[in-house]
Amino acid sequence: MLTVPAPAKINLTLEVLKKRDDGYHEIASVIQAIDLCDMLSFEAGSGVEIVCDDPAWQAKESLIPKAASLLREHCAAAKGVKITLSKRIPLLSGLAGDSSCAAATLKGLNSLWELSYTRGQLAEFAAGLGSDIAFFLSGGTALLQGRGEIVSPLPTLPEMWLVLLMPQVERTIGKTGKLYSSLQARFFTEGEKTEDLIKKLTCGQNIGHESLFNVFEKVAYHVYDGLDKCRSDFISAGAAGVHLAGSGPTLYTLTADKSEAHRIRGRLTAMGYHAEAVKTLGSNDVLKAGAAV
Repeated sequence: MLTVPAPAKINLTLEVLKKRDDGYHEIASVIQAIDLCDMLSFEAGSGVEIVCDDPAWQAKESLIPKAASLLREHCAAAKGVKITLSKRIPLLSGLAGDSSCAAATLKGLNSLWELSYTRGQLAEFAAGLGSDIAFFLSGGTALLQGRGEIVSPLPTLPEMWLVLLMPQVERTIGKTGKLYSSLQARFFTEGEKTEDLIKKLTCGQNIGHESLFNVFEKVAYHVYDGLDKCRSDFISAGAAGVHLAGSGPTLYTLTADKSEAHRIRGRLTAMGYHAEAVKTLGSNDVLKAGAAV
């Protein structure tokens, strides 16, 4: 059996530059892989069978079967697989768990079925499935541009710790579209916040809370009922700064101190929240495990 990790990601920056003629939004975003991971196990089977330990997960809402079907079509062979999905990234949490699982599926089946696709070829498949999936083929730290499908590796962020607060607020399919539609043109920026962060990464400078930005914070606290209370409690637990992960509702704080991260997590847990202390991942960390690309 072959097992491939599917790590979550956070957005260190997320800027919307404009709305495009095709209806999508032009973005500039620095994203970072973290070691909160789903795990996918692959074994030979008949057809495409997927089982998951989370009863709320639904194959029809996931990119995993689409990724598997795409590879089967392109390799033109009646290959089968049984995929066992162990969920640790909460569904619809803003941490891109399903996108990461789709990338892990491409990597895992490329190895299991001995297809010998290059990383570049897999990236082409990934782009056809979703905007940010190609990032998870290598992970680490990267710049997303366009509608999110243009992925450029960046210097790796020095290892840092994060605390994730995953609130029990309503999570619905299509929430990202709702957030985009809630953005007003006055919230659009020129990409300068992303450029500033890239300069710091390139120079090896420390990254503080003042360097982080997510335009969805302009509207998310109105879209998600109760998220403002979560943020207030997060600060009370010791967070120096609180940021929205992707389209939310997950919130995070960043620290270089592992002990501090676990202290904050402990306080949040005592308050009744689902919280995790995790660290950042370089492209040569957990992503090199499992299927080689």
